[in-house]
Amino acid sequence: MARGDQLARQWKIIQSLISSRRGKSASDLAEVLECHTRTVYRDLEALQAAGFPVFTNVIGGKSIWSLLDTAKNSMPIPLNLTELMALYFSRGMMGALKGTVLYESLESLFDKIKTTLPPPYLKYLGQMENSLRISTKPTKHYGKLRDTIERISDAVIQKEVIEIVYYTMSRQKETRRKVAPYKIWFFDATFYLVGNCGLRDDVRIFALDRIKAIRNTDETFDMPEGFNIDEFMKSSFGVFQGEPTRVRIWFAADIAEYIRERTWHETQKIETQKDGSILFEAEVAGMQEIEFWVLKWGAKAKVLAPESLQDKIRTEIEAMRDMYQSL
Repeated sequence: MARGDQLARQWKIIQSLISSRRGKSASDLAEVLECHTRTVYRDLEALQAAGFPVFTNVIGGKSIWSLLDTAKNSMPIPLNLTELMALYFSRGMMGALKGTVLYESLESLFDKIKTTLPPPYLKYLGQMENSLRISTKPTKHYGKLRDTIERISDAVIQKEVIEIVYYTMSRQKETRRKVAPYKIWFFDATFYLVGNCGLRDDVRIFALDRIKAIRNTDETFDMPEGFNIDEFMKSSFGVFQGEPTRVRIWFAADIAEYIRERTWHETQKIETQKDGSILFEAEVAGMQEIEFWVLKWGAKAKVLAPESLQDKIRTEIEAMRDMYQSL
């Protein structure tokens, strides 16, 4: 039996006993877990041996398993035991935010949760971590953005217009502009500011790494009613904005499964060909990111439409060929 399966069952047993007022029989638990009652008894004994306050009473000639009320109700915050354990266990997902005030605050929260959980429960979490590890690594040094994040966060909350000096990578130029900050958005290991740009009179996205200076103003703004970052980014393939365009891309059979196993865009459609290759179709904004994506797959991918994307890929391939021929 896989250790992860056993721990998953025991987790479900704890959840079931916490949510049940009168307790549950072994047969009730077996039905929930979709396993044999003998397996349930072994899991219950393992939980007792680990120090969990699980006990049994005979009610109406039937053995009913319960969790001590003190274990159910001793938490000083409105979360039950398994919710606290799940929250503590998820701390590995926060690694990408290391160096920010967000990470420090979450670490403080996790430390408080740790002092709240009884020792047997912490031991149980340790066992779970041996079978499942959630881990992310920071890909940037976010510590340098701490002041920027805090100042923009305050401006978002106060609905205060800020003036920024922003470095545009494509033009390699700094510009000064006023921005009404709507949201700080963390996507693909990068922090972004989403807001209305006074210079362009439109909602734009700014990478926080490229904000060179911030100045507070005395101006305020009203957030557009119903503004939703997910809806705003809905058509984008990543971060870049633009007019949505229908793209069709052929992928070779030996990489077809890599494409098929992920949702790259919510509008995507994949059609399998007789030879095992696939046709990928989607309506996306941000042709530059699609271009990078196609080039990533080399000769295993071919753009069928639009022609403008074909031309960009062809130009890039020719430039690469010329570069390598000069070696």
